[in-house]
Amino acid sequence: MQENLKEEREQAWRVELRGKIKNKDRGLIERVKMPEMNAMKRVCYQDREVNLGLDVQSAVREAQRCMDCVNPTCMEGCPVSINIPKFIKNIERGEFLEAAKTLKETSALPAVCGRVCPQEKQCEANCFYTLKLKKTPVAIGYLERFAADYERESGQASIPETAPKNGIKVAAIGSGPASLAFAGDMIKLGYDVTVFEALHEIGGVLKYGIPEFRLPNKIVDVELDNLEKMGVRFERNFIVGRTASFDDLKAEGYQAFFVASGAGLPRFMNIPGENYNGILSSNEYLTRVNLMNAADDSFDTPVLKGKNVAVVGGGNTAMDSVRTAKRLGADRAMIIYRRSREEMPARVEEIHHAEEEGIEFINLTNPIEYFSDENGRVKSMKVQRMELAEADASGRRRPVVIEGSEYEIPVDVVVVAIGVSPNPLVPSELPQLKVSRWGTIDVDSETMQSSMPELFAGGDIVRGGATVILAMGDGRRAAAGMHQYLSEQNAALANAGQANTSQAKN
Repeated sequence: MQENLKEEREQAWRVELRGKIKNKDRGLIERVKMPEMNAMKRVCYQDREVNLGLDVQSAVREAQRCMDCVNPTCMEGCPVSINIPKFIKNIERGEFLEAAKTLKETSALPAVCGRVCPQEKQCEANCFYTLKLKKTPVAIGYLERFAADYERESGQASIPETAPKNGIKVAAIGSGPASLAFAGDMIKLGYDVTVFEALHEIGGVLKYGIPEFRLPNKIVDVELDNLEKMGVRFERNFIVGRTASFDDLKAEGYQAFFVASGAGLPRFMNIPGENYNGILSSNEYLTRVNLMNAADDSFDTPVLKGKNVAVVGGGNTAMDSVRTAKRLGADRAMIIYRRSREEMPARVEEIHHAEEEGIEFINLTNPIEYFSDENGRVKSMKVQRMELAEADASGRRRPVVIEGSEYEIPVDVVVVAIGVSPNPLVPSELPQLKVSRWGTIDVDSETMQSSMPELFAGGDIVRGGATVILAMGDGRRAAAGMHQYLSEQNAALANAGQANTSQAKN
């Protein structure tokens, strides 16, 4: 890998490009700012993207900041191992389609990742500017989005090359980012890949969990179309373990399985009044709006709309939920979070956008009880103030109750976004499968292979809840692990067949 990177870096065009601008001058270029739709205008639409993308001039200028480092530490922070310097240098020289092609070498979802990945914690956190110069990093995420969008809008999308078909059938269960990354790598290796999805739409959390103002469905659909053109087959409305069992699929010739069925089981706080009408999980809330078009009056999907909406939690899902509530007409849309602003796990960009849109942050506060009206609809929540003690197991400072600090907040909708648990369907059909006490599948962290040799797993069913890009990294590792496993298995079968033939002749 390192040798290939060095060879590519010494190609004539890269050497020439580095010589055009001195590193000192590159370091003086200010980081680009992402154009955004006006906050007061965008809250009127569920499907209008907040970030508007870079124009050509801005993208090239930002790409010029990249030093094309000898040791590209940025790549160490990328779970799917994108060749970051190569794609950025292609943008700098104006070869935007080549930049997109480079992204597709290792990423099945570049336009998605350019929008929702926490680059500030991954590739950009490992950028030379961050580590050595103590400056703002190269805007790798913005450039990734630019290259992917440019290719799509050009109408000249490249389809990655695939190896000749080897006739081996493999299945992916679930169609979220882990499965899509897995399918993209396996189809390149020549396997016959089918992705089984329980819902009527492909995309998993990309479709039901992330609002269109952050990730438009049409962007996801283009990425899915690319995978189909590569040869990946998608089966919708198909629950493995219900529609067909693992044994049924084995009988159809599937030799190995990648389980990425996600974590869609909502968690609640189990406090008094939590069963009142108007209190729901973020999963249900976002699925109704994002997948089932509840915000569109031409659809008959119901969704609770409130004037005083509280979202409990501080992650990206909480931000998605509270910003959705604002777009559904809430006068007061609030985040209730038991830690301080600094401890919130949501992306800095999402918090910034929420603030611009008028979201109210009530930090160091925790719900302890709900009250209802005469019809059983939630009307208020009792909360108590918290203060921070020493760090807990998560590395964040532990919230402690301030006695006697309780007060009430009027609410008519509450969305609970405090995490999810793994979907239980698949493990229940496989009693021999080793799972943790949390219901996640135990796997080898390098190969993603489970206690059943032919079954691999990744994404939230293993992690219990993580980012899109970490799930994609799992999918890529699982593809490599499964490829090695199947290669060894089929080689062993071939050798056994040859031995039997020799014995028969003798």
